[in-house]
Amino acid sequence: MKVFVVGNIGVDETFMINELPAKGASIHGIKTHQDLGGKGANQAIILSRCGIDTTLVAALGNDTQGQWCRETINREPLTLRPDYFCAAQTDSSLIFTCADGDNAIITTTTAAQALSLDDIHQALSLSCEQDVVLQQGNFSAEKTEAIFRLARENKLTTVFNPSPFTIQFKAILPLVDILVVNQLEAQGLSGVSDIALAATSLLEAGVGQVIITLGADGALLLDAHQRQQIAAAPVEVVDTTGAGDTFLAVMLASALKRRLPVCRQDLVCAAMASAITIGRTGTLSAFPNQQELADILAAP
Repeated sequence: MKVFVVGNIGVDETFMINELPAKGASIHGIKTHQDLGGKGANQAIILSRCGIDTTLVAALGNDTQGQWCRETINREPLTLRPDYFCAAQTDSSLIFTCADGDNAIITTTTAAQALSLDDIHQALSLSCEQDVVLQQGNFSAEKTEAIFRLARENKLTTVFNPSPFTIQFKAILPLVDILVVNQLEAQGLSGVSDIALAATSLLEAGVGQVIITLGADGALLLDAHQRQQIAAAPVEVVDTTGAGDTFLAVMLASALKRRLPVCRQDLVCAAMASAITIGRTGTLSAFPNQQELADILAAP
């Protein structure tokens, strides 16, 4: 079983600041490091480190950053398509990390938007029935919908992590088998403030399984047959960047290895892996390695 992550790849630049600035404010910060990033790349890398056959479908710009990204991703156990550079600037993210470990992120999508539906169609032509298509919120709602419709035509499982979020994604929910959202995204998509009721509303909108990450309060899973909530794994917070991507990828990998729908055990594995990322600085450099992930996924 293969996973096709259709998303973005870029360069993360992280700055340490005392607190998030108010509108119009100028503040001092310290650039702490630069790393490979992009939610699509993050999730694909972790899936592949979990031993899942993973293809990342993402565009790189024809610049020095694009070349550096390709060289870096080629060291990971995954396939990157398309195999050429697009006529755009490589995407990047500015990550502002506060002293308490919280963060805010500004992301460009110029290269991601240059990825054509023909590129995606060619990549998915290598899929088999019951393979998985995973998307984030880096494309327009129209493009995201077109990709999921193509996936459904090919009888592929659809997984959606609508971040960055737009309310237009609400119309896509009937095409989603597994929805992974944080609290704000769940409330935005459902129009309901209570998290449990929001999960129920998302199911009623046509989603197969809803997983809501709750930060320090763990995560909630809801589908037609179960309601599960787990606690977060204990950790000293260093940097929360990439924690959500780690959670999603390990949860999905755990479920795929068992060839079963997402269940409580998958959330527990995801929380353990996410805690490793939270306890380290950076994005790619903070992710669990292959051995750490193998140990987590082997846990009873």
